[in-house]
Amino acid sequence: MPIKLPFRPRGRNLPPDLWTKCPACAEMLYNKQLEKNLRVCTRCGHHFRLRVDARLAQLLDHETFEERDAGLESLDPLGFVDQKPYPERLTAARQATGIREAAMWGLGTLGGHRVAICVMDFAFMGGSMGSVVGEKVARAAETALAERLPLIIVSSSGGARMQEGTLALMQLAKTCAALGRLGEAGVPYISVMTDPTTGGVFASYAALGDVNLAEPKALIGFAGARVSAGTIAETLPEGFQSAEFLFQHGFVDRVVPRAALRDALVGLLAYLRPRPVPRPATAGNGSAGNGRLPGPLAALLDPLAGQEARRG
Repeated sequence: MPIKLPFRPRGRNLPPDLWTKCPACAEMLYNKQLEKNLRVCTRCGHHFRLRVDARLAQLLDHETFEERDAGLESLDPLGFVDQKPYPERLTAARQATGIREAAMWGLGTLGGHRVAICVMDFAFMGGSMGSVVGEKVARAAETALAERLPLIIVSSSGGARMQEGTLALMQLAKTCAALGRLGEAGVPYISVMTDPTTGGVFASYAALGDVNLAEPKALIGFAGARVSAGTIAETLPEGFQSAEFLFQHGFVDRVVPRAALRDALVGLLAYLRPRPVPRPATAGNGSAGNGRLPGPLAALLDPLAGQEARRG
């Protein structure tokens, strides 16, 4: 004879979004605690992807962000259709994420330092770079140049947006040109690469920082592992596209845990100042150097990291 229990099974009416399973260690994480920990696993340190609003709130001083060009939206110049038309994909992405595009840029202060900042959001069509994303990055660099403000770009992308074809690939040249002008003027640019930073974004502005930072275990590279290995017909080492591997080989200047990222940026901004514009009367007596770091990059980064340099 079945026994009737005097209570209902636990969990029947619990909301489905209370817990998140860590993909690295399989730990069940309470979402409120996960958010308090900046979406980093408390057991293994896995860094979950961060939405653009959370990233801006983490990095910038409270309520100092002033968004620019919020109304820019992608068009459909190619009339691209795969499983659904491109405009429908854009509409679905906007409804799902609450943002208009895969990048947001503006001005704000970080530790009291006024900066231009552009942050990408992987949740919007995989953070793919179309004409609007490229335009926002270029405008961020141009504003940083005009106002002589340090530029920070936080990348998270699967690459160029295939629905815009060659127009998306043109953004590589446009953003690199804008950053080239910024570098010639002696205005610092700090690149922060998060998981993932791949394809055309890595091949253009993500890898061009005066200082390149990365979050732990972030996937960083141009093509997938199998494509890369097949292209050069060699077996590549395990984890060759991780932030730690790139740091050991000099492609990344420092791997910074998310909780320490803001302090690391504040420390860098204290050193990396825009080069003073020489007065016309003394233009011929300009100071030596190009406005960048006064010595090897490691000399600046090592005191911040608290460890010896691991590369030559």
